[in-house]
Amino acid sequence: MSGRSRSRKRSGCSPEDRERGSSMRLAALHAGASLRELMRMPAYVVPTLGFPTMFFLFFAAPGSDDDATTLMVVFAGFAVLGVAFFQFGVGIATERATPWERYVRTLAVSPTQRFGGRILSALVFAAAAAALVLVAAVLTTQADLRAPQWGQLVLALLLGSIPFALFGIALGYLAPPRAALPIANVVYLTLSYCGGLWTTPDELPDAVQQLSPYLPTRALADTLVGIARGDPLQSEAWLVLALYTGALFALAAWAYRRDEGERYR
Repeated sequence: MSGRSRSRKRSGCSPEDRERGSSMRLAALHAGASLRELMRMPAYVVPTLGFPTMFFLFFAAPGSDDDATTLMVVFAGFAVLGVAFFQFGVGIATERATPWERYVRTLAVSPTQRFGGRILSALVFAAAAAALVLVAAVLTTQADLRAPQWGQLVLALLLGSIPFALFGIALGYLAPPRAALPIANVVYLTLSYCGGLWTTPDELPDAVQQLSPYLPTRALADTLVGIARGDPLQSEAWLVLALYTGALFALAAWAYRRDEGERYR
């Protein structure tokens, strides 16, 4: 047995395992750097975390009545969506022309590792934004869930945020820096309303109801409402979210390569 084979046998790790471990470490390091950078920006942290809760308290809580639990979970989804669009869409578009971004592009980091790091950092902010909505709802309305439902809600919010994070990444690499903020606002608010994240999906106007089932936000809303009402697993909604995740990952990767080709050829 050669020395290399004996070393591999002692370590118990194949080259593929070591490569996966290295990729995960790089994604975690990138996530940590993104978190530290964003935490130093109160102008980003305060509105991103606070706006969904204020929106809930002003427009949903006063007339919640019997729908308090349902409104609580869909507004938690609304909070997650905002993090995805503004942390990625606006943040990436702003960073694209900076010297730091040009430096990072020279490092041996794949798009998957960078996307993974960005998604991990977004999950932290998404969890914080959603948590504020949940706390406000429990304190000011009759909203409540059983213990298993709380766990299902947390999992649904974390997994459901992934396609929107990828959407934000694609927007960040496709939109001009000065246009990113208004575009992100329009897309964020339109998808939130048409998907049923401001009201229950059943209360949308008839014209919007025709479009709503084809949107990823409607799939997220259906998943969250199902959890709030104690319904069985919304398999069709999860399938829609999975399909959007695959399509938006491809779009984000293409947008990243397109931007790289235009700026660094």
